[in-house]
Amino acid sequence: MAHAERRKRDASSRPAAGRRAAKAGPPAGRVTSGPATSVSFRLNGVPFEREVPVGWTLLELLREGLGFTGTKCGCGIGECGACTVLLNGEAVNSCLVLASQIDGARVWTIEGVAPAGGRELHPVQRAFVESGAVHCGFCTPGMVMSVLGLLLKNPNPTEAEMRSAIDGNLCRCTGYAQVMDALRRSVSQVSDSDLAKFRS
Repeated sequence: MAHAERRKRDASSRPAAGRRAAKAGPPAGRVTSGPATSVSFRLNGVPFEREVPVGWTLLELLREGLGFTGTKCGCGIGECGACTVLLNGEAVNSCLVLASQIDGARVWTIEGVAPAGGRELHPVQRAFVESGAVHCGFCTPGMVMSVLGLLLKNPNPTEAEMRSAIDGNLCRCTGYAQVMDALRRSVSQVSDSDLAKFRS
């Protein structure tokens, strides 16, 4: 099952914390004391360098360290999918990825999905709205990122592949019928140019 494979990929091969940071990035979010490591990465297309406490997850770095709260904290153990982001083009549970693992990586969160300027939605986001798949909205960012992860790998998925792509994203509101409608709309409406920025 795709969800089990994603959890295994996210949790496996966690390296020890890297080199100690020589300098801190601009202040942002909560700062904690104790050992830290330096990471340089691209977030939503923008270069970042930060000192992060050893043991912090990518989810903690995004929410606590950088204030990117669109990525939700649900279960914290890789079961709900609310914290899904793109890491080097793949959908991952950010609660299962150590922040030290993203050195040199490309990370995309829900905040970076819409086109620059914020005046319109990305086609995947628009598909969720048009399909009535946004209810309370808590799971929506993770759902959108999972759909993007699927389309980056396979722009023409089968129905079974669509279901598998979101089987790790829990929704208590929709019953999934509207989510599947949104996924089908995404497949028919998203072009390769709509995905290009997530590959760079």
